[in-house]
Amino acid sequence: MKRFHVHVGVANLDQSIQFYAAMFGTAPTVQKPDYAKWMLDDPRINFAISARGAATGINHLGMQAESADELAEIHTRLQAADSAIVAEEGANCCYVKSDKYWVQDPSGIAWESFHSLGNVPFFNGESAAELATEIMPSGTATASACCAPKPVAIAMPKLAAKPLNTSCCNG
Repeated sequence: MKRFHVHVGVANLDQSIQFYAAMFGTAPTVQKPDYAKWMLDDPRINFAISARGAATGINHLGMQAESADELAEIHTRLQAADSAIVAEEGANCCYVKSDKYWVQDPSGIAWESFHSLGNVPFFNGESAAELATEIMPSGTATASACCAPKPVAIAMPKLAAKPLNTSCCNG
């Protein structure tokens, strides 16, 4: 069974950990000086936050596969969506080694599809010693917020613009 993945860039990691721990009713499953992750079953989500010098807000969305076969199924669906796909095998990111595929939706939001292969002691390919020198006194790090490749071109047709509705949920 696949798990939905959300990665949010935050301005203050400690405050955000407190907030999300209260909201989810549990402490993070993984906590590092620049990163925290909750692997929740209700709702079934891999929710991660990081304070690594990038913009705050949604960093990327994704689908976590539990097997290589599930990842292959997701890859097939991405090919049918006619999106430019960036493949990464054995990528080290967010303290985990994974096989993954990256795409962007028509709005430019990065989507990561991945199958985790095991834990690694560093965030984004750097050693723990290199990471320690990158963390600033504020607790944030200067390295990239996540491991998404450079933006990829989208081969999807443009959607017709709709008038914006200023309210949240009105049709």
